[in-house]
Amino acid sequence: MGLSSGSRGHEGGAIRDINVTPMVDVMLVLLIVFMVAAPLLATGLRVDLPEVQATNTPVKDAKLVITVTKDEKILFGETDVTFTLEEVLQTNPRVQKEHELYIRADKDVRYGVVARTVAAARVAGVSSLNLLVDPQAEKPR
Repeated sequence: MGLSSGSRGHEGGAIRDINVTPMVDVMLVLLIVFMVAAPLLATGLRVDLPEVQATNTPVKDAKLVITVTKDEKILFGETDVTFTLEEVLQTNPRVQKEHELYIRADKDVRYGVVARTVAAARVAGVSSLNLLVDPQAEKPR
């Protein structure tokens, strides 16, 4: 058994194997940095919603208005549909025919209630969804 001078990638004194250990070390450090930094980026956002300056939207028919009250009741026209909203929208012939709906929500109502109303309208096939607001008078300069 003889010793070979060209064993383990040596040929003429040069090493032909790539050493990946430094690259793996750098990748692990970057992974840890991004894992620590990502939650800080998401939770550090502050959202200031703009004030609404809009013109009056003409409502075609009061029967196609959903009202969300401050105490989180959902009314379709004059009927309380808080617990049956999805079913009422899917079975209402006018909603199914016109695919248009107006949502009027109190400014202090929770976002989740309005989101549920929008989602129910989308599931019912409403393609023209309008959010009604109280337009502010333009401020003098």
